[in-house]
Amino acid sequence: MWNWYLDHIVDTGRSAALVMLVGFVVTYGVTRTITVRIRNHKATGDAEESGRIKDVHIGGVHVHHQVWGTLLVLVVGLLTFRFRPESPWIEVLATLFGVGAALALDEFALWLHLEDVYWSEEGKKSIDAVMIAAVFGLVLLAATSPIGIETGQEGYGAWVLFTAVLVHVLIRLACLLKGKIVMGLLGLPAPAFSYLGAFRLAKPESFWARRLYSERKIARAAKRHARYQGRRLALRDRLFGG
Repeated sequence: MWNWYLDHIVDTGRSAALVMLVGFVVTYGVTRTITVRIRNHKATGDAEESGRIKDVHIGGVHVHHQVWGTLLVLVVGLLTFRFRPESPWIEVLATLFGVGAALALDEFALWLHLEDVYWSEEGKKSIDAVMIAAVFGLVLLAATSPIGIETGQEGYGAWVLFTAVLVHVLIRLACLLKGKIVMGLLGLPAPAFSYLGAFRLAKPESFWARRLYSERKIARAAKRHARYQGRRLALRDRLFGG
């Protein structure tokens, strides 16, 4: 197991991406657990009995955890740019970056609306932001070619390479224009996701649907999207809390 880790993670330069992703996911899980516990204590009227797990106030002002996350990400960025550390310090900084990013993105909706909407319907946009960020982390960890052909491979003519690049770019563009952002991102390490998203019905409010679909087809897309959205939101609330 250790040899596999060294061969496939460390030697390929993926160790920092891995620990960053782990730090991100673990911190987000812990943060959500703590915020749910604080909310439950407040709902039952025993906020004062919640021990050390409570909101942080400085000078009477509630300091949201996005503040600590933003500061941590900024400090890690400055240290990385200044010292350009190697292993193991780059992994330490990558872990701290993941921690800070999770704290900041967990309150993404507060950035967007400039008010405390954490537990409202608008606040669920933070969960979407975290899910998209996790996909980005997986893309970085996969470290595969975004066009499906690894650099350094031989036996491909110029026209074959050009055609492969063009096809992959067009497929991903179609996927994004259809409003399937996550599928397009997942298609970076695994092109099959982009192909799946590109050949399925577009989201009814997407640029693709508004420009190319008839009213009948938009209605069909809206019906399918409503079913999918209901399942997705139910799963999201079950996994991450709402």
